[in-house]
Amino acid sequence: EQLLESGGGLVQPGGSLTLSCEASGFSFRRSVMSWYRQAPGKERELVARSQDVQTTPTYADSVKGRFTLARDNDKDTLTLLMTNLKPEDTAVYYCKAEEPMGRFGTLDYWGQGTQVTVSS
Repeated sequence: EQLLESGGGLVQPGGSLTLSCEASGFSFRRSVMSWYRQAPGKERELVARSQDVQTTPTYADSVKGRFTLARDNDKDTLTLLMTNLKPEDTAVYYCKAEEPMGRFGTLDYWGQGTQVTVSS
């Protein structure tokens, strides 16, 4: 099971970035897929979550209207389009998969993280 994130970097306030998460080794289409982030000295927090391809994603209040989550079940890819970025969006962003295992609950997988820095 692997989640490979890419697309992080340094961007000025008001700019945009697109993060991608490529999944392999598990059932992507059956899994709940999410992006989390963790800023220095803070706890990891949920940014956006996709239950499945038919359900509208949910977002943290802090990113609503600025971030857009999309999943491609044919390519096993989760994408986070981030616009109007703010310095407070600076964090390491992590992709997470929750693969359902029936009555045994879920198996959770995490990517290695990608750094997003918003600064002038």
